[in-house]
Amino acid sequence: MALWARPAARCCCCWLQRARLSALQRLRSSSEAVQARQGAAPLALLASRRGFLPWGWQAYRYVAVENCSQAASAQDGSSSSPESHLLPVKQEQVKPETIPDLNTEILCEDWDDVPPSSALEEISEEEAVQILADPLLPLQSSTLRDYVDHSETLTKLVQLGVDLSQVEKRQKAGQLLLTLDFEKDIKKILLFLKDVGIEDNQLGLFLTKNPYILGEDLEALETRVAYLKSKKFGNAEIAQMVSRAPYLLLFSVERLDNRLGFFKNELGLSVKKTKDLVIRLPRLLTGKLEPVKENLQVCQIEFGFQRNEIQQIAYKTPKILTANRKRLRQTFDYLHNIMGIPHHMLTRFPQVFNAKLLRIKERHKFLTFLGRAQYDPAKPSYISLDQLVSLPDEVFCTEIAKASIQDFEKFLKTI
Repeated sequence: MALWARPAARCCCCWLQRARLSALQRLRSSSEAVQARQGAAPLALLASRRGFLPWGWQAYRYVAVENCSQAASAQDGSSSSPESHLLPVKQEQVKPETIPDLNTEILCEDWDDVPPSSALEEISEEEAVQILADPLLPLQSSTLRDYVDHSETLTKLVQLGVDLSQVEKRQKAGQLLLTLDFEKDIKKILLFLKDVGIEDNQLGLFLTKNPYILGEDLEALETRVAYLKSKKFGNAEIAQMVSRAPYLLLFSVERLDNRLGFFKNELGLSVKKTKDLVIRLPRLLTGKLEPVKENLQVCQIEFGFQRNEIQQIAYKTPKILTANRKRLRQTFDYLHNIMGIPHHMLTRFPQVFNAKLLRIKERHKFLTFLGRAQYDPAKPSYISLDQLVSLPDEVFCTEIAKASIQDFEKFLKTI
């Protein structure tokens, strides 16, 4: 018998026993004729309800009827067999039902399961001490350090070499990282960056400078790289530009195209020279254009350079387009007004604008002290501006100033 039928069978037996005792009491207090009728009544009632009884109860029908018949026969002394009191109901052997795919072990386990304890149930202090609970995450925090142990994304980014202390200083960068899933969102971006040409040991530094690329759409990033390739930028050149200007791929194709067009038209450069310009200084494509426009006006209006001279200066030394205007003015003033360098010489050696003004002053004063400050190529003992600012102190002293490094150091103490 199936396990779930056992309780029903027990209930059926108890019910039948009570019915039998009640029938016997009625048989004793009635006459023989009434006893005969009373003996069949429970049987008729039981038979009439045959269609309603579950199959588990029908298995006990014969036993109950037989017991009732035997009791009636004992009262009137007849020797009639129990079968004579049975109703003419066809006896069928009831087969137990089989529940398909029923796991008996699971039923047994469920049958013996203890109901779960309530959340309000009192426990001892010893049990309370043994309860281990993870620390709650802060709802707000000024540092990502509080979330690293609970975030797989942050943990793996740290393993890549990302400096979270720098990332959290960038606006909403920390919130972005906490909403990203490493496998679903970040992994595909890392593979894309490797395809672009970012080396494994550069990924951490790159993402520290530009964590926002992790939230970009992969298809949009691939479209921007395809645009650069369409402009004849090679794979190595694109990798160099992306490494030196991490925000480059955050710009849409339209914005990149506008930037390239601006430098081409504003400086009057050819397509090839424009491409070479942004390869050497790719942040021209990502920085603001206002400083560039202002520096171009300073060179033309305040310094007095011609348009073609500005073109040469900008192409040879792109940093002059984004240089600090105050420092640019001070350097030009010293070179042109104090040292007497003409415009065409400054156009020929524009890298002098990238040198520190202090170095220019120290070396020029030392050469003047020695009587060797001669910057005119048409005269003897000519010293080029490139030699003046680019050579190390030892080489400058021995080859250009024709003096020892000790003499130079002593001179610097006098100024």
